[in-house]
Amino acid sequence: MAKEFGRPQRVAQELQKEIAMIIQREIKDPRVGMMVTVSGVEVSRDLAYAKVFVTFLNDDNADAIKGGIKALQDASGYIRSLLGKAMRLRIVPELTFFYDNSLVEGMRMSNLVTNVVKKDVQRRGPAEEDDKEE
Repeated sequence: MAKEFGRPQRVAQELQKEIAMIIQREIKDPRVGMMVTVSGVEVSRDLAYAKVFVTFLNDDNADAIKGGIKALQDASGYIRSLLGKAMRLRIVPELTFFYDNSLVEGMRMSNLVTNVVKKDVQRRGPAEEDDKEE
């Protein structure tokens, strides 16, 4: 039977916590801003590479997002050195940052559903709402 929660998943989870704290406390680049969320980390099986997925909560501008990703990528060596001090790993993974738009897309989908429900209630009118109460 295969392990359900292997070492790469545990390391990825711990990396996610540590990278989030490092970005929040140590990275002072104005391109990154204060509202950065580390939404996920994927680690290769040999723990040599890690994909870090981040979301910028206050920026919808594509240029600002690209600038933030570039700033994080430029600071990846510094982040790796701080990770090496914080975690006991033989090899600290090479970090690659990606923008994760799943949070933004989820909010957009939620708004679409809410608007459709409102329009449906308006279209039906108050007569059908009275029938539901009885």
